[in-house]
Amino acid sequence: MLEQKKRVVIKIGTSSLTYEDGRLNLPKIEKITTVIAEMMHKGYEIVLVTSGAVGAGMGITNTQKRPKSITERQALASIGQVELIQLYQQFFKKKEILIGQLLLTKADFSERSRYLNARTVCQTLIKEHVLPIINENDSIVANEIKVGDNDTLSALVTGLVDADLLIIVSDIDGLYDKNPAKDPNATLLEKVTTIDASVFAMASGEGSIFGTGGMYTKIIAADMATKNGTNVVIINGETPANIAYAIEGQTVGTLFLKKDKKMSARKYWLAYGTTDSGAIIIDGGAEVALKSMKSLLPIGVIATSGNFEQGAVITILNSEQKRIAKGITNYSSTDIEHIKQKHSDEIEAILGHTYDDVIVHINNLIFL
Repeated sequence: MLEQKKRVVIKIGTSSLTYEDGRLNLPKIEKITTVIAEMMHKGYEIVLVTSGAVGAGMGITNTQKRPKSITERQALASIGQVELIQLYQQFFKKKEILIGQLLLTKADFSERSRYLNARTVCQTLIKEHVLPIINENDSIVANEIKVGDNDTLSALVTGLVDADLLIIVSDIDGLYDKNPAKDPNATLLEKVTTIDASVFAMASGEGSIFGTGGMYTKIIAADMATKNGTNVVIINGETPANIAYAIEGQTVGTLFLKKDKKMSARKYWLAYGTTDSGAIIIDGGAEVALKSMKSLLPIGVIATSGNFEQGAVITILNSEQKRIAKGITNYSSTDIEHIKQKHSDEIEAILGHTYDDVIVHINNLIFL
């Protein structure tokens, strides 16, 4: 199932990079970088999504408890990120691997031009056999442009670079049917073909005090990536060789199988990378039309919510205010308020101009 992979995103969690007190675990980091370098020398294209900046900052400043204050965490990330990237550069240089650093925010994914620019930079680094190392820009990011956790970030990156495989390196062997910390009879699942409510129910518990994600965020990431046609493996980083085993297709951790029908890169970006600017509420007839793969016409729009411009990403709500889709609007909220419940051939007479006969084209829409 993993024979065709060539491009691999590896996400390393904080717990795999640090000691229990938050200090960076240099021997383990060196082992991890050695495995990654060996895989690159074998011809695999690898992108590394790394956690650990805040944890590293806590270790350097001897901070015993993860701060609740955003500004304190940002300061620790600023301190720790310098230390972390210097270590990566030092270890990878020994193995004749060049690295490039990208610090991203949700805005770099949600704004199409910035997304495409980040994509081009990553593609260029990969082409030149340089290892892109990606982290969220924690030292400046605010809540409204924060991805949230690096599990989700890694899933976004798989879409950004069209990865064949995502490896999430954690401090647990994979997904268990029960919480292994509480139930000695918990069984490790070697393969998951469908991610449904029962799978999310298995993912209980929190991560370490130095990280932000538990198993639940990893399942969210796996759900996202598999929809993009990417296989996902969750492995234990206590044994760095597990990374090589996963890349080479050996049975290790938990494998989540990709969906047979892959989302297009554009629709994956639309579904997961964008931030909504507002909403459009539609009637029952328009909802039926959308589900029949027809575009959204002004006649089916009941109202708008929020102020947004032409080309914005908006949420589409049905008459019961339930989110059913996201799309790129051809008209601003002001224009839509004038042409809602009107026929398309009336648009020009009402507005004095027309951009399109439809509010949202079906090619620019993704169902939620």
